[in-house]
Amino acid sequence: MHLLSSPARRAVLALVCGAALLTTHAAHAADAWPSRNIRLVVPYAPGNAGDVTFRLIQADLEKRLGARFYIDNKSGASGNIGAEDVARAAPDGYTLLLGATNNFVMNQYLTKGLRYDPLKDLVAITKVNLAPSVVVVNTSLPVNSLSELTAYAKANPGKLNFGTPGNGTPPHLTGVLYAQMTQSEMVHVPFRGAPPAVQALLANDVQIFFASAGISTVAGHLAAGKLKALAVADTQRLAALPNVPTTAEQGLPELRTGNWWGLAAPVGTDPAILEKIAAAVKASVASPEIVAKFNELGLSGVGNTPAEFAAQNAREAAVWQSTITKANIQVE
Repeated sequence: MHLLSSPARRAVLALVCGAALLTTHAAHAADAWPSRNIRLVVPYAPGNAGDVTFRLIQADLEKRLGARFYIDNKSGASGNIGAEDVARAAPDGYTLLLGATNNFVMNQYLTKGLRYDPLKDLVAITKVNLAPSVVVVNTSLPVNSLSELTAYAKANPGKLNFGTPGNGTPPHLTGVLYAQMTQSEMVHVPFRGAPPAVQALLANDVQIFFASAGISTVAGHLAAGKLKALAVADTQRLAALPNVPTTAEQGLPELRTGNWWGLAAPVGTDPAILEKIAAAVKASVASPEIVAKFNELGLSGVGNTPAEFAAQNAREAAVWQSTITKANIQVE
């Protein structure tokens, strides 16, 4: 057996002690967090769906974490400006991103010259909520199920228009994905936001709308019988639309889309801080009061772990990369 010399033993001991001190310091840093207000960057103008849904849980979340959030609306470039701001921020747990689906798994394939990679430069914390896509059609369309819509679309190539809030938005990509999956041909008609797209649907200028930011823009029209909901693009029905079957129930289980909002932090943020935030969000969105409020909006709370959220993002990103590449979609 070869024994280390005294200098070597001292060097090894110093390395071991140093590692222990770093571990102890990291643990204390996580325990001390948060000690001041947290900046929450929302990469869209005030009043967006992220603002609305986060404010529903904000007070409860602040009590659980013991710190105040202040929302910093940093809009522009389909959310890329705000998301990049967070990606370049100090990884200290005091700058977080509240981003939507496209900020995490779509924009990097739609936008040329994006200066950050959301899967590499941001670390996932938790998905806050999900608004699954709802396939909504004009009542004049002679279909009453997803399979009937598919058959009609395939029998009438290029004759069905689907309206969206704009090019590259989740409803646009959902329509493209549906057409690719069913090998049908439909015409995309982009509008400047969801409300004008819904008005065009009511006027039968477009025949299909893939609602994916909650059902608030179509709920009243569905209740009045002016529009028809054919499917919820998820594995579970919406509490707000209990009689509308899912895509899984109707033979198209791979069509699981929607708009969701999730939290992320700059890469390098202490994992213990991320876990603390995720646990607080999970508890908050599971409270009966929040569940009831989310149900009214056609949302469901999630609150998964950082590892689960990161894995979901990787899977979804692969789907959207393939969809976007096949359709050759680009956003200026």
